[in-house]
Amino acid sequence: MTIKLYCFGESGNAYKAALALQLSGLDWEPMKVDFFGGETRSPEYRATINQMGEAPVMIDGDVKLTQSGVIQDYVSEKSGKFGGKNAAERREVLRWVLWDNHKLSSMAGMTRFLMNFLPEDKRPAEVIAFNQGRLKAAYEVLNNHLEGRDWIVGDGITNADISCCGYLYYPEPFGFDRAHWHNIDAWLSRIAEQPGWKAPYDLMPGSPADRA
Repeated sequence: MTIKLYCFGESGNAYKAALALQLSGLDWEPMKVDFFGGETRSPEYRATINQMGEAPVMIDGDVKLTQSGVIQDYVSEKSGKFGGKNAAERREVLRWVLWDNHKLSSMAGMTRFLMNFLPEDKRPAEVIAFNQGRLKAAYEVLNNHLEGRDWIVGDGITNADISCCGYLYYPEPFGFDRAHWHNIDAWLSRIAEQPGWKAPYDLMPGSPADRA
């Protein structure tokens, strides 16, 4: 049975789930969510897809899951990939997924939205600057951790990598230039070399060009 992932190309959180599915080798297909058209805020979407009004949402037969980290965990359970090789690695993977959700992706997603998807006259410069300061601190943590390492946890790609890279491949500006972070830059290249890897707008339907 083909796994369905409700997603849209502009969402870094959806990209984490889509990339995990893509690299796992499981049979899946993206289902476009019209986020910018208000679909996730509609009563129908909340009643039938996700009461939280968010994407991504994964449906695999009778299993319906929301939140990218939970979907990644399910992909690991089903495919045997990305979850860590032992209990210690699994805990370390979870630690980095939680860190990413709180410190990196949350700031990157919000800052990217404010800088690119709001009308120019509504972009809050002080909030953006504050967020970029928080992001710089997160980049430093990740870049320092990757010194002398190929992967965040263990000797292969895990959900820690898939989670933390979620927003870092997007072309829109939000205060990240991979050329300034040598270890992150090399790590992103290693992820992109994985069989089946695709950039966000190539992997999921929907992009800013659709609304241009």
